[in-house]
Amino acid sequence: MFRQPLIQWIFYLNLVLIAALLSYKAYLNFFEQDYAADHAKQVSQIEQILQHRDHYRFAVVGNIHNSVGIFEHKIISQLNAGDYDFLVSAGNAVASGGEDKYQALFGTLEKLSLPYLLAFGPMEESRLGGFRFYDHFGPYHFSFAAGDTRFIFLDSTGTTDFGWQFRWLKEITRESREKHLLLFSANPFYPVKTPEALTDKDGQDYLFDPQSRASFIQLIEQSGIDAVFSAQPPLYDYQQHAGTDYVVTGGAGGLVINNAHNYPHFVAVEVDSSSVTITEQRLDNGQHPVWRTLESLWFFIYSLFYVSYLNFILIVSSFIALAIWLFNKIFTEQDYYPDFDQDPNARSPRPLKVAMFTNNYLPFIGGVPISIERLRHGLMEQQYKVLVVAPRYVKKEASRGERNIVRLSSLLPLGGRNEFRLANIFSWRMLHRVRAFAPDVIHVHHPFWLGRAGQLIAKVLRIPVVYTYHTRLEHYAHYVPLPGPLFRNLISHSIVKRFANRCDGIIVPTSSAEEYLRLIGVKKPIFVQPTGIEHERFATMDADACEQLRQRHQLYGKRVLVSISRLSKEKNIDFMLEGMALLRKETSSDVHLLIIGEGHDRPRLEALIEALGLRQHVTLTGAVPPEQVATYCQLATLFVFASRSETQGMVVLEAMAASLPVVVIRSSGIEDIVEHGINGYKTAPSIREWSHYIDRLLHDEPQRKRMSQNAAQCAARHGIAHFSDAVAGIYYHVICHRHKRTSRQAT
Repeated sequence: MFRQPLIQWIFYLNLVLIAALLSYKAYLNFFEQDYAADHAKQVSQIEQILQHRDHYRFAVVGNIHNSVGIFEHKIISQLNAGDYDFLVSAGNAVASGGEDKYQALFGTLEKLSLPYLLAFGPMEESRLGGFRFYDHFGPYHFSFAAGDTRFIFLDSTGTTDFGWQFRWLKEITRESREKHLLLFSANPFYPVKTPEALTDKDGQDYLFDPQSRASFIQLIEQSGIDAVFSAQPPLYDYQQHAGTDYVVTGGAGGLVINNAHNYPHFVAVEVDSSSVTITEQRLDNGQHPVWRTLESLWFFIYSLFYVSYLNFILIVSSFIALAIWLFNKIFTEQDYYPDFDQDPNARSPRPLKVAMFTNNYLPFIGGVPISIERLRHGLMEQQYKVLVVAPRYVKKEASRGERNIVRLSSLLPLGGRNEFRLANIFSWRMLHRVRAFAPDVIHVHHPFWLGRAGQLIAKVLRIPVVYTYHTRLEHYAHYVPLPGPLFRNLISHSIVKRFANRCDGIIVPTSSAEEYLRLIGVKKPIFVQPTGIEHERFATMDADACEQLRQRHQLYGKRVLVSISRLSKEKNIDFMLEGMALLRKETSSDVHLLIIGEGHDRPRLEALIEALGLRQHVTLTGAVPPEQVATYCQLATLFVFASRSETQGMVVLEAMAASLPVVVIRSSGIEDIVEHGINGYKTAPSIREWSHYIDRLLHDEPQRKRMSQNAAQCAARHGIAHFSDAVAGIYYHVICHRHKRTSRQAT
């Protein structure tokens, strides 16, 4: 009872915070003052104040560190109420050189009724702050005369070369005719007595550059400079050397903890015609720890508005994302159990209309096109209407009279005549044909390009989308013009996850594929449904056709191994060829491997076959008509396979239908259908182990016969009729669920 109202309050409070952020940012952009070369204006005011005067008073502070509690509330109020003419910061006026800190400092200085000047210190320089200091104030080192005094500011950080500054200071002091010379350097020239807790362990890093310090000290004291003011250590220190006063003041904020050594203070400097008098002005008390904590929190919030437009957008976006997340948690009903009010066997009396979108299709030979074609025929035999949207491979396809197949022209070929085609998804003809077809559901077979086009059309038509996860996308990194590890380990999984979560249902062929999708974050319903095979065609022996193939490939007296695979890198054909070379080396059997399939990798594989001495023992048959694949399987003794990129080894099931035991490498698409030692062998990606199991089956006739019978029994459970009927049930499920959700939203 308590959690839900509390979360709602957090949600609405977050929305108010977003509105406040946007409003305050608008205020800052339109009403906040912009500062540029501010020192020029401040110097002019000081010159005007001191004109014709030989007696005046000013304050020096150090280590403001964007302090509100000490500098803004205590020091500024005292300076405004006193008889001070201007203020000088001896360094470290900002907590860091970020733009947010500079803008916050300007907000504080606006409360000061006196002119001010800032020495360039380590904190002003940090985080590329030097560029900002130059833009907002001016040069890092400068000098000017006002009244009878010359004010000199050094860059103690070394951003400006010390050799150049030494030459400049020497000329300034030599040519100066003013009665008094006052110098400001953020880093002191002489060590001060300071507790270890307030400095580094050696107590020296706060000093002026050690290699240049001696020469600068000699020049300062020979030139008759009256006083040198510095910051850095968070305390007050006064020393005199050779007639020059050296003052360290670091109590205007920062690490002020209010003890015997470290307390809030500033320095009052009184100048008349004959002397410079320096007096420490200790404040009554420091800042309470509670107020200091609250000040830090407020300053963090205040600084967010100055970080830059990019960071500001990111900050606001994060709040918006949090608001959306909270909204979904609060107002979106989550039902983690199946909908038992929905009858999974309910079927509409009207045959469904299904539009399928695929990036490759016949005549391109591959597992996905064959799977789609079998599903299409299976659905049509059950009187469903099917429209396929696919690329066009050759011009004559348009005149073949392919019924209910929308062929799209290619924008970009990605291979030879029968390789991938990048279809023109911007075709108005496609949209017109699909709208006229009026599908009840759209079935997409790839998570990009035409698959994405199918998703968008489904959104326009307000119908559900079913996605079949056919391909392990990460194994196709070599096709993508991106760094392999980037695509393989990040982008591929993100594409699949994002696409699948935009669908109404996902079909996977194996339980391992379902586990993968859940691991990468897919939340939508997943249905495990293995792809169907033409069991009868593979199980029926055609002796005459087998004899013709045996003659064509000169296979008399040979034990035939067959593999069905596209000739491309992800199919791991190099592994099989190296396994064949090892098998030939270590066995007396006359073994011949037939690899059925075509692909762009063929020239390289032919060269590898030649290099391994397998020209008489391996045949690349090229692409063969689908109806002849069964004959090749019936001709063989074993089926072998090495691909690890499958989501389901459909060709493995087809080989089993032809009563072939199989030897494969363990992978996600193989694990669920091959039972080790029952209908085949699954091996590690080891050439020796893979070839060993092939040799064992070739020589163990009883074992091979038992596995042959088991393989045929396994394949018999994966007929096309059962497959298409099960997929139709999935269509009805997502359609019913979509209608129910729409009705609930309408009420």
